[in-house]
Amino acid sequence: MTTRRTESLTGELEPGGGSGEQFLLPGAVIGDGRYRLLAQFGVDERARAHLWRARDGQLRRDVALTVLVGRPEDTRRAQDARRTLERAAHAARFTHPGMARVLDVLSLGNGVTAGEGLLGIVVADWSAGTDLVDLIAEHPLPAATAARLLEPLAAAVERAHVAGIVLGVDHPLRIRVTPEGTLRLAFPGPLPEAVPRDDVKGLGAILYLLLTGRWPLPGGPAAVPAAPIAPDGTIVPPESLHTHVPHELSAVALRSLEDTSIGGIRTSATLLTVLDQAVESAEQTEFLRPVVPGTEDDDGPVWTTRPPVRDKARRRKLAVGVTALAVATVGVLAWLGMMLIDFFGDDTGSDRVVQITPTPTEQNSGQSQVQPPSPPPAEPVAPAEVAEYNPEGAEDDEADAGNVTDGDPATLWETDKYEQPFPALKPGVGIIATFDEAIRFASVAVESPSPGTVVEIRSASSPEPELEETTVIASQELGEGRTEIELPDAEPTEYLIVWITTLGEGNESALAELEFVRAAQQ
Repeated sequence: MTTRRTESLTGELEPGGGSGEQFLLPGAVIGDGRYRLLAQFGVDERARAHLWRARDGQLRRDVALTVLVGRPEDTRRAQDARRTLERAAHAARFTHPGMARVLDVLSLGNGVTAGEGLLGIVVADWSAGTDLVDLIAEHPLPAATAARLLEPLAAAVERAHVAGIVLGVDHPLRIRVTPEGTLRLAFPGPLPEAVPRDDVKGLGAILYLLLTGRWPLPGGPAAVPAAPIAPDGTIVPPESLHTHVPHELSAVALRSLEDTSIGGIRTSATLLTVLDQAVESAEQTEFLRPVVPGTEDDDGPVWTTRPPVRDKARRRKLAVGVTALAVATVGVLAWLGMMLIDFFGDDTGSDRVVQITPTPTEQNSGQSQVQPPSPPPAEPVAPAEVAEYNPEGAEDDEADAGNVTDGDPATLWETDKYEQPFPALKPGVGIIATFDEAIRFASVAVESPSPGTVVEIRSASSPEPELEETTVIASQELGEGRTEIELPDAEPTEYLIVWITTLGEGNESALAELEFVRAAQQ
């Protein structure tokens, strides 16, 4: 697949003029000088929301900005912006792979000044990958691929609706395709009047777009053709535009867009169930359908976003079969070898004397035998090195990281004092301990003067891992003084992280001593 619109896109969009828009150029700095604009990814004209990739100067990482443009004097527009920002702030407590995590929400007087011509900014994690519009720029996707792409996003909407949150997945420019081949809401910030039904319509519209390359809702981007309308005023079904689209998926897209109470799909839970059934049907028939010219590359392999299916049961059966075959082969070869030895041995006619040489143990019977060394008992293990682990921000107290293993509870390693609790500014901070060899740990003891602090014990495969590359082993809230954290299922590791996810009183925490206890070997 060729991506035709790159992240350097800036001049192709026409925001439409207005206060604040003249400052939204690559290299400009907004949000009290914290965010430097890098590349624009579209404009949601319905909310006058400009979608940007930017660089966070404080945390030194890329973020996604939904920038709401307007004048404070425009009372109606300012009220709508406040409602959108409130909804985005409410969504900050919701996390799901199908949605970029909201990191911060800036409003007038709180990160946004009146002279900027902006009404607010929603800051979210940057989502690597490809624009949704770029994905269908060359041609629509195969039906099963389109449905599989949509499923994680539909699952995120369902989880959000259960939590009482509207995501706002009703505009294609706000959606990106991850490197793993799933859709993700990259620019959060629902319209002020949006309701859960609008999310369901948005999912149906995205499915329609993936199947046809056309957008069926009003307010879509100018670069995407609108869905055709039938003489009776209804949207033309995807299967009428492309004969390779299965009837089941075509019906899911249309029923999600309909407002009728009979036959329409009105909830995300219903959509997710019907979508899964339609996917199974599409996968069973997709390879039986004729190839439609223009729907795949003739000079190369068909592109798909779905990774190969890893069937564990099938792999286990295959492993058992291969093992049985190997054992049988060894048995046959051993039998043939014995037959050959007997045959040639009988031909010599010589008497053979078999001499049995006693083993060292039999030679030294009655004497003391050398016992193997006893396995190491459960005991504390001193790390070779400790350092602050802060993958998404500036250092808090890097110079004092060694205080946690100096044997003196009076010396501390302390976090910064944060204005907002985690994960508003970053997901957490902690200490990483490096050992000389891979060790299976039984527990970690944490001495801390900050009760209420919540820590996770994580393992890593390198001394400087990304947080997503680490594995959570245990989680526990710290009490006053010493807290023992058991690690019953820990695998051997050279790197162990004590990761603070919730700060103590006053949004700050401190660690006095860390003790790492090796598991007794069996």
